[in-house]
Parts: sequence; structure tokens; C-alpha cells
Amino acid sequence: MNQFKFKIIGAAFVLFLFTSCVDDLNTEPKVELTLDKLLEQDPNAVDGLVSKIYGTFALSGPDGPDSSDITTKDNGEAAFLRSIINLQDFSADGMKNRWGDDGLDQLTTTTGWNGNNKFFRYLYDRAYYTISQSSNLIQILKTSKANIPDRENHIAELRFLRALSYYYLTDCFGKGAITTEDDINTSTPKKESTRKELFAFIESELKEVEGTITATKSYGKADKNVVRMLLAKLYLNAEVYTGTQRYDDALLYSKKVIDEGGYTLAPSFASVFSGDNNTSPEIIYTLIADAVVSQGYGNTTYIINGNLSTETMNPNNYGAIDAWTGHRATKAWYGLFNNGNLVDSPDDRAKLFFTTGHSYEMNDYKKWTDGYPSVKFTNKNFVGPTNATSFANTDFPLFRLSDAYLMYAECVVRGASGGSAGLALEYVNKVRTRSHAGEINAGELNLDFILKERGRELNLEGHRRQDLIRFGKFTGGSYLWPWKGGVKDGVAIPETYNLYPIPTSALQANSQLTQNPGYSS
Repeated sequence: MNQFKFKIIGAAFVLFLFTSCVDDLNTEPKVELTLDKLLEQDPNAVDGLVSKIYGTFALSGPDGPDSSDITTKDNGEAAFLRSIINLQDFSADGMKNRWGDDGLDQLTTTTGWNGNNKFFRYLYDRAYYTISQSSNLIQILKTSKANIPDRENHIAELRFLRALSYYYLTDCFGKGAITTEDDINTSTPKKESTRKELFAFIESELKEVEGTITATKSYGKADKNVVRMLLAKLYLNAEVYTGTQRYDDALLYSKKVIDEGGYTLAPSFASVFSGDNNTSPEIIYTLIADAVVSQGYGNTTYIINGNLSTETMNPNNYGAIDAWTGHRATKAWYGLFNNGNLVDSPDDRAKLFFTTGHSYEMNDYKKWTDGYPSVKFTNKNFVGPTNATSFANTDFPLFRLSDAYLMYAECVVRGASGGSAGLALEYVNKVRTRSHAGEINAGELNLDFILKERGRELNLEGHRRQDLIRFGKFTGGSYLWPWKGGVKDGVAIPETYNLYPIPTSALQANSQLTQNPGYSS
């Protein structure tokens, strides 16, 4: 049992002391100051409370980079975004980590997965922390008699954030217990819900929220088109999650985002991942980073500093002070550009690898100079001067327009009704020409091309493992990449690896949960 006390943004006092039992998925709020009294003193306090829930996706804890909302010996490594990069990118083909500390080797080599790996627990616990805190605040907003500004929209935001947490649980673990505000103060462990049941719950929540949440964009916050983007991604992966494809719905919702969101591609690809990317016109939903007021070792600091090393690079060239000598891309990523001849590739995205002093082949994933560090994310401003900092100013684009374009195109190629082959080709070519990659013709637009283009465009953004699973390329031996299965040139891995094991701590806390097939409990 862990206690969490957080500060309200813009307020000088604490509202709640949460006694949080993440293990048994039950969180009981102990009210120190009623919401009605709080609002008498600060009418905008609810904004701060909701901002705290948003912050659980970007920060490790409420009191700086060395704090954590969940139990961990290293507070910085338990942040949400750090977990997504670990589980969605390091376990896939494009990126590898060389540290190998206490479970990272299992991810980098897709071997030896078990429920005791702390990195699986971090994402699982983080999701349920956000779920329980969202439900607490939803209950309070529903029952308070205070005159709460934007009450219904705040509830809709919280339901979205809760659904987003369940989405990652569904994608990574495939099962869990569904808890809402109706379960607060109950001590009986909730029954296990299947992946289909989780899917149905997320869909229902998002469809309801779509009708109540604001359509007005506010950077870093959920709105109608952010909700639609998550629905599109849910439907895109529906066949994996439920056994029934929903590409018609994925096409419908990606098109709504494209047509009604008001987003446009940034003129420069690199600008979307720079220190001043808060000005980007294509980011749909972002996890905000700030080198001063929202410091963290788990937001884009983890990506940027992790891809830098003073052994071969000058961190100041990328707006950074610290270099962690951790991550490098593999030829499965940079080989997508002109067969690995990056110098002669016209594609701007091919230029975002550091090659000097590094080997094309990753013969040893623990050797820093084997493989190319990715400098796609940088803490350097795209426009104007940069002051190098230890923590990143670069926001993380969880959803962006080019993904919606590629999702639409994929749905068309997969035969979704209501789509346009011409429009699909136009969208793909918009993505490519923005990076000077050159247009393709209709005959080249197939599923194999789309998977490769998603790799060129979206790698290191938390999508790759999910994409490989959807395309049937993650497990088995039909597609091999460096260090898949713990072998330099890759070997087949079992189908059970399409899901992560349920953390042992969760199984011990809730007798209603069962382990995923292929893993020991």
C-alpha cells in the first residue's frame, strides 16, 4: 500500500491524500478538504486536479524527477512514456537498448519474458494508478453540489484518460479488471475481463465521450478529435484484440480526424520532434515536457539523452547536457531508407541517424558503436537559439496527422468500405513528399509498403510492436531483425509473445486474475 500526496497546480494547498492500493485495483480517497470548500477558495482548482491526471502520462511523480506515483526503487524509470518506449519500441525491430539492467535485456532480445520483469509491472501499475485516480475525480465531480466550471467536459477528459490507460493494458497485456467510479470503496477483487470485454468497454466510453467533450483544441488536452484518433487506433487493431476486423470504422474515424481536426503536416519533418515542437500544426495529442517545470527522466528526456553519448557525439549539438549512452537504431530501421545508403537517400528522415564512428551492423547490442543512434528527437529548437538543458523541452506527439493519413491508407488497402484508393495514395504521398522521399504510384501501395512506411515515419513513437503484431510480423520467423530471439541475425519467437505476461505482483494481489498462456504464474 502506497500513499500519494499531490499539489494542485495553481493552488497552495492539498486536496486529497490518496491511499492507493494499485495491487488490488482499489483506491480509496480520504477527503481533507471538500471540493465545495476548495472551489470557494479557488474556482480553478478543478483544472489543476484534472491536469494532475494528464501529468501521470508525462511525469513519474508529482514532486519532480525523483518522485514516483507507483512503487519502484528507481523513480525515473517508472514513467508512462518510458514504459511505452521500452515495451513498444525496444521489443520490436527498430531500436535496441544496451544497458541490460534488470529486465531490459529481455525486451531488447525478446527472450525470457516472465511476470517478474519490473518493466512489465511499471506499465501495468502506472495504468491502474491513472485509472483509479481518474475514477476518484469523476465520482467527486459527479456528486459535488458545487458550481463547477466545465464540469461535464472535465468528466469527459477524465474518461478519455482512463480509456487511454485501458487501451495500453489491452494492447500489451490483453486482460485485466475493469474498475470505474462505481467500484470506489469496494474491497472485493474485481473479476478478470477478457480482451474483448476490455475492447467493448473502451469503445463504449470513447463513443459516449465523443458526444460530450469539447471540439475546441487546447494543446496537450483531449478534445473531440483526440478521442476520435484513439477510436481509430482501437478499431485499426480490433482484429488482434477481438478476432473481428473493424477497418471500416477505423477508416471512418481516421477520416473524421483528417477532415474535421484542422491539422496540417508541418513543412519540416524534423520540426515535429524539436525542442519548440509545441508550435507544430500536425500534433493531435501530446505529452508535454518542460526542462524547468515538468522535469522527468521518463518523458522525451529518456529518448533524447538515451540516444546520445560523449563517446562519439557532442550532446550540445542536440540541445542536451547529459548523454546516457543507451539506445541505438538497428538496420531494420535505417535499412528502410535506400537499402541503408543514408548518405545518398533524398529522404529527410534518413538524415536523422548519427553514423560517424558507428557500425551499420549491430553485432553486439551492448556495444555503443554497433548500430546508429537516432537523433529524430532532439532538444534543440528548430527555430531560433537553444539553451542546452539536462531535461527535455521537447513534447512527445502521442498522436499526429501523418499517422491518421497512413491509417486511412492501410484501411483502404485492407478493403475497408467507403474509402478511396486515390485519396489513400494522396495521403501517403503527402507524408513522403514532406520528407522529400518522392511519390509512389498506385501499384506500389500495398500492405508491405505501408508497414515499411510506418517504420520510416513513426518509429520511436510507441507504435512499432503494435504494428508488427497487426501485420503478423512480430512473432514467428517470417520476419527477422537484429537480436530477435536473442540471436544477432534473429530467430523465430513464440506466438505467446504477442502479449506480455501479467505481472506476478498483480496475480498475487487479485486471485481473479490469471496468467497469459505460455507464461508461468
